[in-house]
Parts: sequence; structure tokens; C-alpha cells
Amino acid sequence: MENNRLAAACAAACALAALVPGAAHATDGYFQPGYSVRSTGMGGVGIALAQDALAAAANPAGMALVGNRFDAGLTLFHPDREAQINGTTYSGNAQSNFLIPELGYNHMLNPDMSVGISLYGNGGMNSGYNTIQASRTNLLNGAGVDLQQMFISPSFAWRVTPSNTIGIALDLVHQTFRANGLDNFAGYSINPASLQDPGHDSSNGVGVRLGWIGEIAPGLSVGATVQPKIHMSSFSKYSGLFAGGGSFDIPANYGVGVSWKATPAWTLAADVERILYSGVPAIGNTSTDFGLVKLGLPNGPGFGWRDVTVVKLGAAWAWNDALTLRAGWNHTDNPVTADNVFFNTIAPGVVQDHLTLGFTYAMSRNIDLSGDYVHAFKHSVTGNLQPPLQGSETLSMTQDSLGVSIGYKF
Repeated sequence: MENNRLAAACAAACALAALVPGAAHATDGYFQPGYSVRSTGMGGVGIALAQDALAAAANPAGMALVGNRFDAGLTLFHPDREAQINGTTYSGNAQSNFLIPELGYNHMLNPDMSVGISLYGNGGMNSGYNTIQASRTNLLNGAGVDLQQMFISPSFAWRVTPSNTIGIALDLVHQTFRANGLDNFAGYSINPASLQDPGHDSSNGVGVRLGWIGEIAPGLSVGATVQPKIHMSSFSKYSGLFAGGGSFDIPANYGVGVSWKATPAWTLAADVERILYSGVPAIGNTSTDFGLVKLGLPNGPGFGWRDVTVVKLGAAWAWNDALTLRAGWNHTDNPVTADNVFFNTIAPGVVQDHLTLGFTYAMSRNIDLSGDYVHAFKHSVTGNLQPPLQGSETLSMTQDSLGVSIGYKF
């Protein structure tokens, strides 16, 4: 019967991945602030604090600590992006609402070992503008991009000693991309026919995430996790846009966390994560030499994103046996520099600070309902336009999201 449950969970994960792609958005650069409704309500913490069957997204070791359970959720995400060029403001909100699914299943093989599967949207980028003018020229006509990334992560976790747990997750990644409205840049590409407007293209890759959680004192745990860069197949339809002929890998990232059960009612947690955006040429290559080096070359222009450090702080308070309340703060470095503002018009991932709130209500011994709300405060970056254009540009973004999930313990 348990094998049937696991097979059914895997089938559901694959079906959901096929039907509902990960929503395109940008928060911690373009990564999500958290990978489950419960985690996100606490600022996205999860490296040392496992709360549900999505734990493998942050640290696969946590799957051995959550027991037998199934979790499914959906988040409504609403970003607001704009570009102000030489005093004129342009909205990038051709599409302003996105749905982000999450699904997790965990089965304990014995009291110390678990196998599971987690499905989640890693993140993405989306924008859509009407005509943008600069220096009396229609610079971008209906320009925008849509990047979506979905992870399906089977995992194995093992409590090797009473106080030490390790885990591994296999990351099966599917991503899609579309760009349009970049006609005026055809002369800057090695392959103008593969620069924009061929519709969505897809890319696949396989990676791994490793993790450890250790209880160093009663109620006090620390954790660590690492995910090396995931090499993805190229977006062949966009070989004239992304550096390296359409290559768009998933950047390496790693982090450490701490969780403290301060009282029977209060749990405090913190994570520090490092995302190495500069290690992916399409993301990390600068655009300061735009026009001198053509789009699509290995050293071709990219978004010029810097590596970022993300700090996540969260607290949970058990109001009573049925209701738990959560709050958190998530702060990330801004990956977009002033020198690369123009190229990031279509990918304005500039927000830095997120306030998060959440709750879980136990409807019975086996079923609970969770919710979260996230507000990313407006942040802006200003820089000069790239020659031969003249003047300046300011990119701004703010975000709101509302999520709900159901958990079932068996």
C-alpha cells in the first residue's frame, strides 16, 4: 500500500509539472524567498527547520524529520514592475498575476530513513511592455520575457545518529523561455533569427542538492546545504540572445541555518544563503560593452547580475494546540548594478526586502491548513542608458503574494 502511495505521489507530481509550469517572477534575484507556504510565512527559512514535505527544496536532510505526510499548495503572485526612461514611466505589467504550485510527499522507510518527492517552482522572470521610446526612437516594441523553472526532486534522508541527519535530492529541472519585441537589436546578435519571437522554448537538466541537520543542544539545531550549478540544455531558439548560444544554467547556491525551540510555544530560525549568479554567463556577463561584443557569443552581453547573499529570519508562535502563527523577514542583495540597468529593463529583479506572515490551523489530528502573505517593498536602481542612447533609466519593482496549502499526516 505504501508503494502505491509513493507511485501515486510521483504520478501526481509529473502531471502537475506538465499542466502548471512554475510561475515567472523575481524575488531573491529570480529565486523564490521560500519553497513552501509554511516556510515562506517565516521569511523562507528551512535549512535547519523542516516543516513539511517540501523540505527537500531547502535542505533534503529535513525530510527525515517531518514524518509521513503529503502537502499541496498554491500561491497567487502579483509583481509590479516599471521602467522610467528620461522622465517617462513605462509599465512592465502586461501580465500581472501568476500561480505558483507546490507539492510534496514523504514516506518514512523506518524511524530513521525517508524517501520523498518535492515539486516546486524555483523562480523565474517575467515582463511585458508596450512601446518604449528613447532618444525619439521606438526602442522596444511590445518587449518582454517569460522565464519559468520547475523542479521535481526525489529525495532520500537518513538520521545517521540521534542528533545528525543527512539527505540528498536529485533535481530534475524543466525550464521554458520566451522573448519578444527585441527587433531593434537584430544587428547586435550573431544569429538574428534566434533572438526573439519564436515562441516558448524548453530546456532540461539534472542536478543534486546535499544537506545536513545537526542538533547541537536540546532544542537547538544547525543545518547546511549546497547545490552545485545545474547544467541545462540550451535554448536553441534563443541562440542569438543568451551568451554561449542559448545556454541558461541554474546557478550554484549554498547556505547555513539555525533553528531554536526557545520555549514550548516559540520557535526562532535564521538562514544565510549565497546565490552565485555570476557563474552563469547569460546572467553574470555584463552589458557594459553592448554593441562591441555580439549577443549569443560566449562572452556576449548578459544581465550583469552580481552574486547575492540572502538573509532570512523567522519566528513561529503556537497560540494553542490548533493554531500556529508565523512572521519573518527576508533580505537579499540587489543583483542589478547601475551599469547594467538598460539590459535589465526586461528582467527588473531589483527588490530586496520582504515582510512575511503565515499561519497553520490543525483541522483534525491528520489534516492542517496553512496560509502565507508576502510583501516585497518597492526598490529602484538608476543608471545611464547604453551608448548611442543618451539619458538615464530607473528600474523599480514591488510584489505581493498570497498562498494556501493543505497538509495530510498519515
